[in-house]
Amino acid sequence: MKICIYGAGAIGGYMGAKLAMAGADVSFVARGKHLAAMQERGVRLREEGVEHTVPVRCTDNPAELGPQDYLLITLKAHSVPPVVEAMQPLLGPDTAVVTGINGIPYWYFHEYGGELAGTVLHSVDPGGKQWHGLGPQRAIGCVLYPATEIVEPGVIKHVYGKKFPIGEPSGARTPRVERLHEIMTRAGLEAPIREDIRDEIWLKLWGNLCFNPISALTHATLDVIAGDPGTRALAKTMMLEAQGIAEHLGAHFRVGVERRIDGAGAVGAHKTSMLQDLLHGRPMEIDPLLTVVQEMGRLAQMPTPTIDIVLALIKQRERMALAA
Repeated sequence: MKICIYGAGAIGGYMGAKLAMAGADVSFVARGKHLAAMQERGVRLREEGVEHTVPVRCTDNPAELGPQDYLLITLKAHSVPPVVEAMQPLLGPDTAVVTGINGIPYWYFHEYGGELAGTVLHSVDPGGKQWHGLGPQRAIGCVLYPATEIVEPGVIKHVYGKKFPIGEPSGARTPRVERLHEIMTRAGLEAPIREDIRDEIWLKLWGNLCFNPISALTHATLDVIAGDPGTRALAKTMMLEAQGIAEHLGAHFRVGVERRIDGAGAVGAHKTSMLQDLLHGRPMEIDPLLTVVQEMGRLAQMPTPTIDIVLALIKQRERMALAA
């Protein structure tokens, strides 16, 4: 089984190393010092107090790798559209594209009933580059729950979690999603097949769409946001706006809003990915976490007043930070 990890950073590198250890033919597309270190010494994975060195073919040129059985995309969501053309050599007639990205994926309205079927979400897929260049029919959804980090170039540390729910947009248990489940399970990763992967996507997004921007605006960690009455109320209001849209579009939430906030707070003094990006001077994942919810609200003709305000603030925060 040929699997290419496109964006082999902390989470992609972890998944790829585990899949390679399970016997898959894994290749990485990466860049910079991290790529150079993996090319020289292999990827080094630190997990449960043990370090494994895993030889994986690594490159910054996808054309060297040829068509894959699975193309696993683990880039930041806003980084995907610009590299769709570069991904083309990896796509054969039966290649599945596994979207391990945060937020709403480009294929959301594929295999979707109702008047919005086939709708392209331009906030996450400007000009439909992914819809037309990757194809919604190739897509398998994947939600990333574990925490990993690059502790030095070429060295990935697993912090916690092994759960990666997967699912077809149609909800069907197809041979390709079954095979993906089997190899991920063999690799020691929890990959339950969900009949409606969109519910799982919303469950993770539900917290990200509020905790991430609030943390970037205030520099507060998850425990502080959930514990402070003011920011907790703001998060809840944003989440209820999003829940109304999601449920209108057919999604279901298996936990309540208070429990979801408590769960985030229980993580402790964690800096969200958006805050970490801000502190490191990197663009933040605003569109796949917030703008897309606003766009979906417009499609559903449902207002998002609180999300609109926070979105305006975080966009200006990013502009000021990147201009500094």
